[in-house]
Amino acid sequence: MEQLIHFALLSFMAVAAIALVRLRNLFAVVMFSGIYSLLAAVLYVVMDAVDVAFTEAAVGAGIATVLMLGTLALTTEKSEQSHKLSLSSLAVVTITGAALMYATLDMPRYGETTAPIHHHVAPRYIEKSKKEVGMPNIVTSVLASYRGFDTLGEVTVIFTAAVGVMALIGRRREKKKSRKKSKKAAA
Repeated sequence: MEQLIHFALLSFMAVAAIALVRLRNLFAVVMFSGIYSLLAAVLYVVMDAVDVAFTEAAVGAGIATVLMLGTLALTTEKSEQSHKLSLSSLAVVTITGAALMYATLDMPRYGETTAPIHHHVAPRYIEKSKKEVGMPNIVTSVLASYRGFDTLGEVTVIFTAAVGVMALIGRRREKKKSRKKSKKAAA
């Protein structure tokens, strides 16, 4: 039953990804991007990675969608049609995709207890995180202490993106005000 849910969610994600690539209305693209992120968050919940699901829902579906909508306010509503197909680009993408698929064959199966990660890192976090960090929740201790710089980097990226969008929006408002003033002065 769980595999059926995984298959359904991955199918919906594939449809959303195809829609993202095919659509020319940028507002619809932003909405499908948010839908894709929400579907990914649901998939993470089904895979028992609730902390990752919260992050995906907040960052992917929430903040990223708001930032893209803010950027969309500064641009046109439709993207330009491009019918050019570059065979070299297609070859690079195909070779890269094939290499990535080949690389996944060497990975352990999902959830396998004999995977190398379960013999070194995970037991250390489980055994020592409460003593070393002092937090009862292992996920919180890993994100806040062991992966603290990674989390700080993610927050910095989000903050920088928000500042960039606000700067672009502010610049556009200033241009509108200066245009109105010049029109009034000319009249």
